[in-house]
Amino acid sequence: MFGYRVPAPDQAMLISGGRRGQGGAPFRVVTGHGKFVIPVFRKVRFLTLAMCESEVAETCVSRQGIALTVRAVIAFKVGNDTESIVNAGQRFLSDQDQMSVLTRRIFAGHLRSIIGSMTVEELITERQKLATEVLDTSKAEMAKIGLIVDSLQIQSIDDGDTGYVDAMSAPHKAAIQRQAQIAQAQATQASAEAQQEAARNQAEYARQTAVVQAQYKAEVDRAQAQAAQAGPLAQAHAQQEVLAAQTDLAQRAADLRQQQLVAEIVKPAEAEAERIRVLALAEAERMKIQAEAAASHGRVALDRMLIDQLPQIVKEASAGLSGANVNVLNGADGLGEIAAGLVGQGLTILDAVRRNLGAPEGEGKKDDGRDDPRRPDSDAIEIR
Repeated sequence: MFGYRVPAPDQAMLISGGRRGQGGAPFRVVTGHGKFVIPVFRKVRFLTLAMCESEVAETCVSRQGIALTVRAVIAFKVGNDTESIVNAGQRFLSDQDQMSVLTRRIFAGHLRSIIGSMTVEELITERQKLATEVLDTSKAEMAKIGLIVDSLQIQSIDDGDTGYVDAMSAPHKAAIQRQAQIAQAQATQASAEAQQEAARNQAEYARQTAVVQAQYKAEVDRAQAQAAQAGPLAQAHAQQEVLAAQTDLAQRAADLRQQQLVAEIVKPAEAEAERIRVLALAEAERMKIQAEAAASHGRVALDRMLIDQLPQIVKEASAGLSGANVNVLNGADGLGEIAAGLVGQGLTILDAVRRNLGAPEGEGKKDDGRDDPRRPDSDAIEIR
């Protein structure tokens, strides 16, 4: 719109003509918004609020009398408040480049003053202290001309050809060189140790590889040997199994034969021996009962006489066997059975004699002949 003016974000618009500005200023200050300006009757100028830079290179003398060339960079700008803008506008509006020139001169003076109160060692080691003191001493002076300093950086401090800074840094340089040499030696030693460790690792790996290869070869040879022996071993194993089966079969045949012998010879012999023993016990019991019965009826004398004759009777009975063909089937047991049979025959004869003499009825148990060992069905002896 005609007559409406707007300043840039980093500018302050100064309107002169008409009424005065704040604090009796000869112009009004407008920032951040536009304003309608009557042409011809009002005049508009713009003052930059952007950051400006100024470099300082000043030769100063330290407290020790050593000449030093100090280089610094100053970052400054016009203050954002109306008072600072009015002060800067009244001084630099027509030539705003003068702000850098004047700022350089102001700081050069303050640098000479402050460096003159410090030693070279302090300047080298405490640069921030130098910058802080320069800012503090120049702040009020810069505010009068509407400027504020954002930062001050000391770029370099040079003593020219005097060599003071180099001499001062020589011990530190020597210490640094010594530390560098030590570090280099340590690095060399570490490198050598690393190479030795790598060589040891390679040797160990080679040894392990050789061991593994030897083990693998041994396993391969063993497998090949086992494969070569597999046929003979299998045949031997089969023969061994055949022999074992034959041995087991022979053992079973022997056990069977033993059982057959026991069933055919031992068991019948044991049964016959038991039968004879039972018959002998029965006969002894019968004789005992007969003896007791004879004694109870007063026939002790007769029985004594008959008993005395019993050996002769048995002798006569045995004489009849002298010409007989006798086969003993049971060995020693068979001989005992023959003797028992002879005695039994003698007892039978004695019993018959007693009955013929009129032994009373019921004197002894009637014998039905079923338990008589002299029965023809006795298998103890065979007389031909």
